[in-house]
Amino acid sequence: MAEFIPYSRQNIAPEDIEAVVRVLKSPLITQGPEVERFEEAIAGYCGVKYAVAFNSGTSALHAALHAAGITAGDEVITTPLTFLATVNAAVYLGARPVMVDIDPRTYCLDVNQIEALISEKTRAILPVDYAGYPVDMNAIREVARCHHLIVIEDAAHALGAIRNGQAVGGEADMTMFSFHPVKHITTGEGGMIVTDDAALAGKMRRFRNHGMIREADQLMENHGPWYYEMQEPGYNFRMTSIQAALGLSQFQRLEAFVEERNKLARAYDRAFADFPALSVPPRVGAAGSRHGYHLYPLLVNDPEQRLGLFTYLRQQGIRVQVHYLPVHLQPFYRRQFGYQPGQFPMAEFVYWREISIPLFPGLTQPEQSRVADLIKAYL
Repeated sequence: MAEFIPYSRQNIAPEDIEAVVRVLKSPLITQGPEVERFEEAIAGYCGVKYAVAFNSGTSALHAALHAAGITAGDEVITTPLTFLATVNAAVYLGARPVMVDIDPRTYCLDVNQIEALISEKTRAILPVDYAGYPVDMNAIREVARCHHLIVIEDAAHALGAIRNGQAVGGEADMTMFSFHPVKHITTGEGGMIVTDDAALAGKMRRFRNHGMIREADQLMENHGPWYYEMQEPGYNFRMTSIQAALGLSQFQRLEAFVEERNKLARAYDRAFADFPALSVPPRVGAAGSRHGYHLYPLLVNDPEQRLGLFTYLRQQGIRVQVHYLPVHLQPFYRRQFGYQPGQFPMAEFVYWREISIPLFPGLTQPEQSRVADLIKAYL
């Protein structure tokens, strides 16, 4: 059998290993200067003032919703076609997720359906850049402005994507990136929020560090230079210096990684062109915009063939995946919030047909051709 090919994987270079080893040999392997340097690099890339690093993208979303003031009884509008972490982050704070079906042209939430779902309890909109497609932030921001809502963009799939000439990360009130190994750059596990709001950044920094405050002007008392206070509880969501050193090294190749992902996606588009059994993913057509292509979500037009193709490819060493079982179909969300099958037909339409096929920097042309040939031969 040919070599196993995953749907995605990290791309680690010798310089990444050297960066990690330098930290391991240094006095500080956590809470060292590498974290701040990594934050500054990502903030600068996105054109924003602040970035706050976390030990995971999930922690980052949790902190962002906390900083936004989301509490029990609030409602957060989001999409069902996403990983569990997006919706779970609202539930952690006692909020109710209000889901919006997806737009078949983008696989992101349908911005035209948001307005009808806003209630007096709505506090935030949490869109997702599914597969790396930059969601229509202009339309979302207009709705949010009219109703005084905060926008938190889940861009876990979209670091390096561009929307109307601007890197994703500069348009929402807060934007989350993930650094899991299958993402554009990795820290092993990790996440980050970028924002232009100093107050939000401060709240998130405290939240990630047990709620601790050391700034003299914010203390209720001051017993000396060692003194700190916890005025409200937080969590240990800190990123280590080891993770940050890896991320900062990886960041030097971000543009090359994203360009390679787009090149691979275009090759798949050509391979499956005029092949009626398949539908290629939505393309970004706007001038000055770029897809992130974290995933290449291929649709099998006959859903009865999807399981067979999935099983066949796995047997051939092609470790494809499905992204995702829509969140509203998960037992917890059906039981807790009354969601039911059929409620979001477009999200379910994609789910029953989607297969994420291999796409990552380092995938060779022969490997990619083999994947495409196996798919077409089976169908």
